[in-house]
Amino acid sequence: MPPRSELLRPGHDDAGRAHRWSHADLDVGPPVPALLAAARGHLRVATPAASDGAVTRSHLADGRCVGWYAPPPPGWRVAIDAEHRGAAPPSALVRRFGAADFWPRWTRAECLAKLADVPMVTWWHRYGLAVPPGTGWLWRTLYLDDLVVTAALAPATSVTGWVPRRRRTR
Repeated sequence: MPPRSELLRPGHDDAGRAHRWSHADLDVGPPVPALLAAARGHLRVATPAASDGAVTRSHLADGRCVGWYAPPPPGWRVAIDAEHRGAAPPSALVRRFGAADFWPRWTRAECLAKLADVPMVTWWHRYGLAVPPGTGWLWRTLYLDDLVVTAALAPATSVTGWVPRRRRTR
């Protein structure tokens, strides 16, 4: 079952898989959800040179880039991450985070780390591949051919310097 902040909603991609949507208890207005609903149309896979005009992009191990070609709504930031969905996750990370839905969880965490402006290793030491409680971030994870791609948006004011430390329990 997905975490509370990532509820499954009706709709499926071209291969019949359910879309994953984020959910936050805040009034974000229609532009952000509409932008995520149309995410497939804002993403392109190309060479780094051909994706030079993207707002943001994610570099793949095979040399391609996935680019996001829609400006975020005023006051919002956007991040994307993509991975080959058929690639085996690194065994050390599987031991730490589990193999179930690894790439969708990984790309989501990568996007959130980018939006928080912290290195991924810092993010997963604090939160693993989970979404910290109380975030106002929205994301969508989808499949483009052989890729898992997550696009995430966050209010620009909510991410500057935001990364509270997780409390340790004994």
